Amino acid sequence: MRIIVDADACPGRNIIEKAAIENYIDVFMYCDINHILKSNYSKIIYVDSGFQSVDMKIVNEAKKEDIVITQDFGVAAMVLGKGAYAISPKGRIYSNDNIERLLFERHLGQKIRRGGGRTLNHKKRNIEDDERLYNSLIKIINSQKGE
Repeated sequence: MRIIVDADACPGRNIIEKAAIENYIDVFMYCDINHILKSNYSKIIYVDSGFQSVDMKIVNEAKKEDIVITQDFGVAAMVLGKGAYAISPKGRIYSNDNIERLLFERHLGQKIRRGGGRTLNHKKRNIEDDERLYNSLIKIINSQKGE
């Protein structure tokens, strides 16, 4: 098991590393060359900038039982198909039970925006999001340990 992070736009990296350090799990943070990340624990992997370059690298690298942190529903759907786990940076666990609905909602939002309409703005990150991210990570890690 590894933790793979879509780190281009991922708040909560310190929370991810905390859970990983406590459980001796490797963390790989993927970002494009336009970002600069530093970590004393995670391995930072840079990929060329370009449309979905980080996303495709993550999907290609993810293996069964890895945990992928991404806010991209498409990436989440693809890694779920490989037997990996997927969690949003706010701690929402993506599953085969909810991913189709999320993809459909994304599609509807894109359709509304293309037609000139507006959709709801994302809420700012808060303490509950940090706690949910940590707890979701620990829940998946413990389920793999058999606890």
